[in-house]
Amino acid sequence: MATDSSLLDSDLAGLDALELAEASERSRVSRLWSATWPKVAAIALALLGWQAVVWSGWRPVWALAPPGPVLSELARLLGTGDFWKAVAVTGRRALTGYALAVVIGCAVGVAVGSFITGLQTMPSIAWFPLAIVLFKLTEGAILFVVVLGATPSIANGLIGGVDHVPPLLVRAGRTLGASGLSLYRHVVLPASLPAFVGGPKQGWAFAWRSLMAGELLVIVANRPSIGATLQYSRDNSDAELMGATMIVILVLGILVDTAFVRADNRIRSRYGLVDAAA
Repeated sequence: MATDSSLLDSDLAGLDALELAEASERSRVSRLWSATWPKVAAIALALLGWQAVVWSGWRPVWALAPPGPVLSELARLLGTGDFWKAVAVTGRRALTGYALAVVIGCAVGVAVGSFITGLQTMPSIAWFPLAIVLFKLTEGAILFVVVLGATPSIANGLIGGVDHVPPLLVRAGRTLGASGLSLYRHVVLPASLPAFVGGPKQGWAFAWRSLMAGELLVIVANRPSIGATLQYSRDNSDAELMGATMIVILVLGILVDTAFVRADNRIRSRYGLVDAAA
């Protein structure tokens, strides 16, 4: 009789575990759907609005192509080697310029302070005449503007993060013997990280915009890029290629922004700034 009771308890425990697993799976699917459907709905509404504008006849189709041909052109682009070479060139420029901006921005943010804030009000496009004079129509002109476009935001992010470090932490660090660079390295900079991450995120946005402007204005010979493709489509009145290229620019920007959001969430969670029960 005891054996039968033990078997019954074991079966019930197995059923409970199975029900919990099924409930967890349903919850995961529900969360995934909750996160996905607004994006799908937004894309659908954007496509419908786009098509409605085309149907209205506001502009001829050679200037504003319908979604169907543009998406077909996008599919064609994704299957060509030249397109991926252009993406690689643009990506290398973006990463190189942004990496330089992070290094310079952090150094300037620590050394100079709020003096750098004024540079953030300077539109990046305004730097191009000087960049072309200094570097001619070369990669250097593009990187120059990308770095100047992103550096102030990164520096200001670091300045803001340092300003939000609780004074109690700084006093505790000094009590434990930290001072000067040691205090910055082991106390101030780690404590400023949750507030600082917004600076690099904004800096990337400025870097990406500066890069796209640079690739439209500075066409380097034998260097295909996304901006050069966009300029080519405009010069040749190729509305489908123009629309497809703009979608690529938008998607790449969204993907990088999503990476920054996830990094921000992980940092905030690690520092206990996210309610785990929410």
